[in-house]
Amino acid sequence: MISKIVLGTHTGTHVDVPRHVFKNGKTVEKMTLDSFFGSCKVFDFSNVCDAITVDHLSLHQIKKGDRVLIKTANSKRGFKKFYNDYVYLDGDAADWLAKKGIALFGIDALSVKKRGGSDQRPHTSLLKKNIPIVEGLDLSKVKGGNYTFIGLPLRLNGLDGSPVRAVLIKEL
Repeated sequence: MISKIVLGTHTGTHVDVPRHVFKNGKTVEKMTLDSFFGSCKVFDFSNVCDAITVDHLSLHQIKKGDRVLIKTANSKRGFKKFYNDYVYLDGDAADWLAKKGIALFGIDALSVKKRGGSDQRPHTSLLKKNIPIVEGLDLSKVKGGNYTFIGLPLRLNGLDGSPVRAVLIKEL
């Protein structure tokens, strides 16, 4: 028996790469794999109901090369139903993270930007710097802290994103 799977590059837990917003941006297979595994920091912003801002992020030690995952109130809702009012990353916060030079950003929403919002910076600021964005993370059972992150994309030539199997291993 052979099964067939048909899905989009932004289905479920997935990664956005620069081609997602830039015509000549890097495609999945052109991204370096070291962005997709290694030490990461999970920040718990479950009390935030609207947007993750610079004020939220600046309370934490975030530096160049960090992989940053954000747990929000979205984790309490899960993914069985789509919510238009999910918690997202503010454009100024995306600029701030891009300037820091993080290696990867992840969030527990199916998009990093506000639904219907005109501010594209949550995608453009990060992807312009070749910082991949992992969306749709299930962080419902994860506490803030230091982990090893593994979230390798499929090697899909010429595409703007890929489903990933994201795994966190608690660092001791």
